[in-house]
Amino acid sequence: MIYMTQALKNAKKAFKINEIPVGCVVVRENKIISQGYNQRNKKNNVLYHAEMIAINKACKKINDWRLENCILYSTLEPCAMCAGAILQARIKKIIFGCYNHKFGCAGSVINLFEQEKFNHKVEIISGLMQNECECLLKNFFMMLRKTKKIEQKEI
Repeated sequence: MIYMTQALKNAKKAFKINEIPVGCVVVRENKIISQGYNQRNKKNNVLYHAEMIAINKACKKINDWRLENCILYSTLEPCAMCAGAILQARIKKIIFGCYNHKFGCAGSVINLFEQEKFNHKVEIISGLMQNECECLLKNFFMMLRKTKKIEQKEI
């Protein structure tokens, strides 16, 4: 639970900069080796998902593209891009807070981790601190809708 709590802290950093509040940590040998939070808008780059940032930092930290003995904690179910990176990095387990019913690739829309032809299998655990993760996302989108309504009234 301490690792998901840290992932949530990272998600709150994204919230503060008006990014979709998703946070992530990568754990190896019971230590956080990297962290990330969404920064797509800030960086104007689709690759700046929380998971991609954390995976990139983890690879640099251990000086290897293989993260075989690592666990990735994310507040939101990974999308196709992030799921692909998780598979490629050989991460052994992912633990996420809530499902992503529009883009999720660990069970919501599709489960890329259950594809028979891939040579790497990833253990999936979902629902850790689900309420907290969902609440943060709901608050963000509610705030976003209010902001858009205010902007429309000003026009």
